[in-house]
Amino acid sequence: MAFPRPAALAGAALCILALAYALYPSGGAAAPSAPVEKIEITSSPIRNFRIGSGETRFGPLTFVGGLEMTSDARDFGSLSAFRFRKPGSDFIGVADTGFWFFGRVDHDPEGRPSGFSDFTMQAMVDREGRPIDSKWQTDAEGLGIRGGIATASFERNHRISEFRIDPADMKAPIRDLDFLVPRKEMRMNRGFETVTYAPEDGPLKGARVIVSERSLDKNGNQFAAILEGPQKGIFTVRRSGDFDITDGAFLPNGDLLLLERSFSYAHGVAMQLRRIAGSTIRPGKIADGPVLLKADMSYQIDNMEGLDVWRRGDGALMVSIVSDDNQSLLERNLYLEFRLDE
Repeated sequence: MAFPRPAALAGAALCILALAYALYPSGGAAAPSAPVEKIEITSSPIRNFRIGSGETRFGPLTFVGGLEMTSDARDFGSLSAFRFRKPGSDFIGVADTGFWFFGRVDHDPEGRPSGFSDFTMQAMVDREGRPIDSKWQTDAEGLGIRGGIATASFERNHRISEFRIDPADMKAPIRDLDFLVPRKEMRMNRGFETVTYAPEDGPLKGARVIVSERSLDKNGNQFAAILEGPQKGIFTVRRSGDFDITDGAFLPNGDLLLLERSFSYAHGVAMQLRRIAGSTIRPGKIADGPVLLKADMSYQIDNMEGLDVWRRGDGALMVSIVSDDNQSLLERNLYLEFRLDE
């Protein structure tokens, strides 16, 4: 084979550079996108929250229905947090295996959840658009959204990061936020599991609030912070027994609903919902409130990790919860839906 002469090589190189400049005037190549994987989910309805019982009322909560979800897709599962983009319908979420997920909750004519549809997953990427395969960097646990921005929290390498929401192409974070709590106080696998926005018309003026799973101060209370606004600062949440905080969402009146979980080999897994008085969410204060619901293995629960609050079309205030199966054969992917009577 004849080799091109140096002059020809130089000419070809100039042509390639000219083409690159025309396509990418900034001088850099566009970052590749992580592939979006469409996932088929099979859902089985859960009609009774308490196993073997037809009761629907549990304190101020009424059980509407639930789903147990399975899929043949390798990446499905480990659902750590989710938020509705449309009330009770379209959602975005994070898996602690380093994935974003999007989808829709469907409901039957009686208003009960009937399945997940249009479900997709895509890997979190670095600034070059390459999927990140390090658990240390992608242990996503919490999520808050407002407008077109998602704010996600990560454990291990503790950070709070902002992303632009694009179901077709979730890119690297826009920026990292100061989470205020001294990094030395954060426990490696017990970091911030709650990221949520306070009501804009309340005392916190729409600020983002973060709460740790089990990073404790010297008095055994859980570190938390208000990241911006007139009340910016650190506060703590009083620990409830042996329960860890796995997610939270504000109620319209400014109270904070927390999802909490405990586990022991003797008793298995348990969950509870606790209502934190909004007036106690202030810098330097210890936030606390009553338990609204407590459930053990005699109920349809698993490793419950994600929560959101939304308004149904008839005005009812709804609470949705999902579980993280840790991609284990011993755990399940569940979605539960309750009406909260205020």
